[in-house]
Amino acid sequence: MAETSDSVQSPAKLRLDKWLWHARFFKTRGLSAKQVSGGHVRVNANKTLKPAHSVTAGDVLTFPQNDQIRVIKIVALGSRRGPAPEAQALYEDLTPPREPRAPEPARTGPRPTKKDRRDITAFKDSLEDER
Repeated sequence: MAETSDSVQSPAKLRLDKWLWHARFFKTRGLSAKQVSGGHVRVNANKTLKPAHSVTAGDVLTFPQNDQIRVIKIVALGSRRGPAPEAQALYEDLTPPREPRAPEPARTGPRPTKKDRRDITAFKDSLEDER
């Protein structure tokens, strides 16, 4: 039996900005569209500037979020922007784990008082006057 074009289904697709919003990477769809149109999102290592770019399951997205670069593999396309556990089921996080930051060195001695700060400012001003 020969297959007709009706029985062959194309893979499901969704707009990139809408998927990013469904997966809760951005708070609003407008923010996700701005990231895409700003050239900050790559789909399968190719930069895209169109928020309407179609994505399917299996695509890999690379984009900045906060102070890190996220690498995400799309597992499923969402039909709505649901709760966080539902959104987390839409992707697999391929982002390498972050290296722990070194703690800041502890302060030695007490904080300067207001008088100390005035003296420091006066000292700096006197150095500038000498130049």
